[in-house]
Amino acid sequence: MLRFTRTKIVATLAVILIGLSLAVPSFVPADSRKAFIQSLPSWFPSWIIPQRAIVLGLDLQGGSQILLEIDQPDLVRSLTTGLRDDVRRILREASVSPEGGIRVINRGVELRIPDAAARAKVMPKLRELAQPINNPLAGPGGGQTLAVNEAENGTIQLTLTDAGINDRTRRAVSQAIEVVRKRIDFGGTKEPSIQQQGADRILVQVPGLQNPQELEDQLGKTAKLEFRMLADSPSGDVDMLPSKDEGGAKVPVERRVMADGSDLTDAQPAFDPQTHEPMVSFKFNLRGAQRFGQATSENVGRRMAIVLDGVIQSAPVIRSAITGGSGQITGNFTVKDANDLSVLLRAGALPAKLTVVERRVVGPGLGRDSIEAGQKATLVAAGLVIIFMFATYGVFGFIANIALIVHVGLILGLMSVLEATMTLPGIAGIVLTIGTAVDSNVLIYERMREEARSGRSLVSALQAGFDRAFATIIDSNSTMAIAALLLFFMGSGPVKGFAVVFILGILTTVITAVTLTRMMIAVWYNVFRPKALPF
Repeated sequence: MLRFTRTKIVATLAVILIGLSLAVPSFVPADSRKAFIQSLPSWFPSWIIPQRAIVLGLDLQGGSQILLEIDQPDLVRSLTTGLRDDVRRILREASVSPEGGIRVINRGVELRIPDAAARAKVMPKLRELAQPINNPLAGPGGGQTLAVNEAENGTIQLTLTDAGINDRTRRAVSQAIEVVRKRIDFGGTKEPSIQQQGADRILVQVPGLQNPQELEDQLGKTAKLEFRMLADSPSGDVDMLPSKDEGGAKVPVERRVMADGSDLTDAQPAFDPQTHEPMVSFKFNLRGAQRFGQATSENVGRRMAIVLDGVIQSAPVIRSAITGGSGQITGNFTVKDANDLSVLLRAGALPAKLTVVERRVVGPGLGRDSIEAGQKATLVAAGLVIIFMFATYGVFGFIANIALIVHVGLILGLMSVLEATMTLPGIAGIVLTIGTAVDSNVLIYERMREEARSGRSLVSALQAGFDRAFATIIDSNSTMAIAALLLFFMGSGPVKGFAVVFILGILTTVITAVTLTRMMIAVWYNVFRPKALPF
């Protein structure tokens, strides 16, 4: 126990020094870190220098927060539209024409095919549209996304089930979180916090942003881009959509979507070389280029409507087939409009509209007050613990205090590596782990005292103190870890932030309160060769 080889001492110190060095970037301004990295010689591997830092939460540096909710009626309308298009595709491939067309009903579509042979031809394909719902935990068995009913008179109804809508809402939230992240932090510098709240809500926090209206402007648009053909007349299978070219008047547009924004690979603001007006240039992937090329080659001489969120931005005449997989969107844009639209298109379309449930602004002054209050609480707590340990256990208390300082440094280092967000609850978690870390030392020292009083030698008492207290330390930290894990997986927002800090504190306690303390006591004994405990 009291014999630590040089290799073990060096390895322990190296791990501690690396952990503490990881916390350094959190105390250096971002501009200074960037300037230092750029000043390094080209031959020096910059990856050796720690660069990640702890992100201050909204309550510590101020900023904007909005709570968004998936517009479920809009999602149902989108699903119904997609279902109608799928049914139309199946009927077209089977060369079957329904009597009276495809009618949109509540949460589904309805059609009538009187001919039994024609129904038998399309029903297997229609039933394939009803997919099983996979539970992320239990796997298949959650029901069907669609209910397909066939009546004797040839009427067929396809309706979305409750389970299907709930499943699609869950997936829409996950998709929306990624889209929101790309829209807000397209440059990768704003460090937002985007988390799911409940089944259909998203909490967005952007530190440093004092105008929540900017967030709403970025997130209020679905950015659903479609390319359709203008219809010759308002009758038939068409939609009446407002057109910017017609001053907002509605014009007939075919419901069939020739290509859409899901196949875009890039979108950038640009200027029209002839009119010098702002526009947006875009590029398709291979599939989108093929669909767009086929649509333009089959409709030369007709007008193609570029539809964004249900509004026709422009409707140019197709002069020739466009097979290069790129194009432009014009529509009397300002420079800001073109830039914002390109960001939206690059981020992708939202699966449904997001409505703002709550908005909040935290001023930077309040954030500074929170930081100062948290720092005071941490320093006072650490100071009182240090004084108590030194007064109670003497030199062993001094050793415990060194381990405590290293313990806090390792927590900050791990948080820097994870780029975790530090919030007020996180500071509370650090203060709490200070107490739990010292508690492990108290268990060890009191066990040593009991063994020494029972007549054991000093070496035997030191050995027994660590060995017999170790099981108790593991048990107590394990129970706290279980509670922290439950908070992490079941909580959200500040609760999850507190759990992260608490879990990291529990992990570092094993290193500092056991390994580091044992090593320092071993060095103390081998150097001074005492005859009794110093307390």
